[in-house]
Amino acid sequence: MVIILNARAGSVARKPGETRLKIAALFGALGAHPQIIVAEGKDVGAIARRAVAGNEETIVAGGGDGTVSTVAAELAGTGITLGVLPLGTFNHFARDLRIPFHLKGAVRVVVDHHVGAVDVAEVNGRPFVNNSGLGIYPHIVALREVEQYCFKRGKLRAFVSATLHVFRRIQLLDLRITAHGKMLVRKTPFIFIGNNEYELTGFRLGRRTRLNAGTLSLYLAHRAGWLGLLRLATDALFRRLEQAKNFEAYSVEEAFVEARCIRLLVAIDGEATWMESPLHYRVLPYALRVVVPQDRIG
Repeated sequence: MVIILNARAGSVARKPGETRLKIAALFGALGAHPQIIVAEGKDVGAIARRAVAGNEETIVAGGGDGTVSTVAAELAGTGITLGVLPLGTFNHFARDLRIPFHLKGAVRVVVDHHVGAVDVAEVNGRPFVNNSGLGIYPHIVALREVEQYCFKRGKLRAFVSATLHVFRRIQLLDLRITAHGKMLVRKTPFIFIGNNEYELTGFRLGRRTRLNAGTLSLYLAHRAGWLGLLRLATDALFRRLEQAKNFEAYSVEEAFVEARCIRLLVAIDGEATWMESPLHYRVLPYALRVVVPQDRIG
């Protein structure tokens, strides 16, 4: 077993050396002595590739969703098992698998080693485990990263500041979306593609009950300014969002998203990158083995 600990992730960034010692002690108390590698964020993928080439049986991602996604991308389809220590700010993947957020409980899950299989999605060949987005969200993510690293703001504060800035001037995407042999032509402030289906109502908004249903969820809004998006958010809290007049939701296995521009800013598991249009999304059923709590097997 190898643990890749992202030195820039959430709680790790404050005291990476201390976190490493704490993790080693927790595993040691359970009779396990894994190799623990503390990595800078940009090095996580390369270290994961070397661990895969070394035929490790289990590779544990210690960090947030970006760290998990980077490691999972290297493991998908290899048969090597992913473990998760949720040490980031949001930890959506760990939450949906019901992995404990407290470190002692997460370590216990890894050591108990109950393994399940989940789907992986991909866009233009790049894997992701949570979601991808176009429009408002990737611009918020890109600006959040600037505020984090240039102005030294915390992730939550940077996210709020970036959101307020982007919402001052919402730009519409002119898209053609092809799925199930049908084409949709839409002008939209955002499109969201999730790995499996997300909850769209109440305080479970943004959660997934299954990660191995073999589907992508595709959500988009019609033309809307910030007032229209605020109304969507209200609909999401107080009633079924699918019933909103300016919102569409689809369940697909594959989709092509084409824009008038050659390149699009795309959010992938909380990180923004530029990609060439058209974007090809598809789901890879049961492509990733992952250590889960016993009640999440199946």
